[in-house]
Amino acid sequence: MGILDEDVARVRDTTDIVALIAQYTQLKRVGQRWTGLCPFHAEKSPSFSVNDTDGLYHCFGCKASGDAITFVREIEHLDFPGAVEFLAGRAGVTLRYSDREEGEGRKRQARLLDLVERAAAWYHDRLRNSPDAAPARRYLRSRGFERDEVERYRLGWAPDDWDQLARHLRATPEDLEAAGLGFTNRAGRQQDFFRGRVLFPITDERGRTIGFGGRKLPDAEGAKYQNSRDNVLYNKSKALYGLDRAKAGIVQANEVVVCEGYTDVIGFDRAGVPRAVATCGTALTEDHVRALKRFSRRIVLSYDADEAGQSAAERVYAWEQAHEISVFVVALPAGADPDELARSDPERLRAAVDEARPFLSFRVERVMAGADLATPEGRARAADASLAVVAEHPDAIVRDQYVMDLADRCRVAPDQMRERLEQVRRAPRPDPGDRRRGPERDAPPEEPSGARRLPPLADGVEREALRLRIHHPDIAAGTLDPGMFRHPTARAAFAALDEWGSPARAIEEAPPEVAEVLAGLAVETLDTDPTDVLARFASELGRRVLTELEAEARTSADPLAYVEVVSWLKVTLDHLRRPNADVETVMQLVAFLREDGDRPPEAG
Repeated sequence: MGILDEDVARVRDTTDIVALIAQYTQLKRVGQRWTGLCPFHAEKSPSFSVNDTDGLYHCFGCKASGDAITFVREIEHLDFPGAVEFLAGRAGVTLRYSDREEGEGRKRQARLLDLVERAAAWYHDRLRNSPDAAPARRYLRSRGFERDEVERYRLGWAPDDWDQLARHLRATPEDLEAAGLGFTNRAGRQQDFFRGRVLFPITDERGRTIGFGGRKLPDAEGAKYQNSRDNVLYNKSKALYGLDRAKAGIVQANEVVVCEGYTDVIGFDRAGVPRAVATCGTALTEDHVRALKRFSRRIVLSYDADEAGQSAAERVYAWEQAHEISVFVVALPAGADPDELARSDPERLRAAVDEARPFLSFRVERVMAGADLATPEGRARAADASLAVVAEHPDAIVRDQYVMDLADRCRVAPDQMRERLEQVRRAPRPDPGDRRRGPERDAPPEEPSGARRLPPLADGVEREALRLRIHHPDIAAGTLDPGMFRHPTARAAFAALDEWGSPARAIEEAPPEVAEVLAGLAVETLDTDPTDVLARFASELGRRVLTELEAEARTSADPLAYVEVVSWLKVTLDHLRRPNADVETVMQLVAFLREDGDRPPEAG
């Protein structure tokens, strides 16, 4: 099943391989061939040859060779159908598919992509030319955006009106909703999804616009950021802002910088680091890692220093082992972010990237930077604190390298440090936490045994749910419960809020690591719509429950008993992927996950 062979042949025949490759490396005619520097590896003398008669290329250095489709697959990191579609789009060839459903699906995707692209062009024109976008233009100038950057990144403005985009696009309500551009509100009226926001178009690695990140103006009401919700084209757990622009720089430098915000990506580019991408309102996921490792296996995190140092270490180490990557961390000055530093001191930003430390080294140095090494007691505390970090690494050789270094810095015999490390590793560790089901879900979370603290809580949907519980207790209290949280620290924090009522009392009574999380969340603002937080939290938990139920059904003596609940859960999760999912559906799923978890509610 796939693209018809005759259409593939037409794509090959109509593609000018010289013109194609010349977009990636400079070619010069020599006799009957074209030669140039190989785009697949660094070289100083040309060893790359193109035969335009036969439509083939070959590198005598790295041995890369093939036709136009092979070239696009390698240079753009696409699969075979994706490469054929890439070339067909350039050549104006209409493709047909051997599977009718696949063909219809591709046509629908192409229609939605065209719709989002037209929306991006309209938003961009509004920013440049519309009188109502004047405050947005002033805001961007205040943030240091020059006209050429606005043009290059195609920044846009969504007017604060009900349906101007929908009226311009003249698409069906179904297509507008599927593309994440609009929805039908409760009054039955078509409404634009983005209103009164500066927009950053989000593209896939092929440069196709798939969604938007929206930022409100400083004095406007509403959540600070609003991103496209997951839909047919866009998935925030996979999307990476700026990847299409950065991939050439990533391959050339054999390194990718991952940051938090769209403006950070632009700041890195402005500072001469054209290899930065950003996650789209979510923490780094394994899907992101899979996408990035095709371009480079060196991933440099440029997050807030404390947050990067407290990220879930087990997850990072698991990725390093499973995907053969190396994770490094940029140490930025306290309180600085890449966007600001790119304007004030770009050289320092470049140096910070060049001096990025391995993930474990960064975490150890954060501990040691706050240690008192002038006294025996201070050195002993530093040794214990740093060993607790080192103990989490799965590789014994790596652990021992750090042990020897720390032994020297803390003036402790290496063998004594090794013995202490093994004591730390043998200490009982807190359960990372399964979603508990049945009566035990209502029991308070168990305290971790031994001397180990609860693990740090990185940014993510569970942290957002805790923030919702603090700032909107009327919504979260009685809606969520501790047993719905997988992370033990989040579970303990939610239980503390339930037990003590006010955040202040919970902070006073909770264990230090829980109090620290609650204190930080209490002073942060909730910039996201509460319903959106609940929808994301319920969707993530719901997907895990669905996986569990499907696994149980496969081994059950009565698999038909699971059909109703599995079907209902699939339909509900699919509904929540749509923009502006209704509150009733969100609350039905939350109630299902909280109260039972084994059958759909009566209304379902």
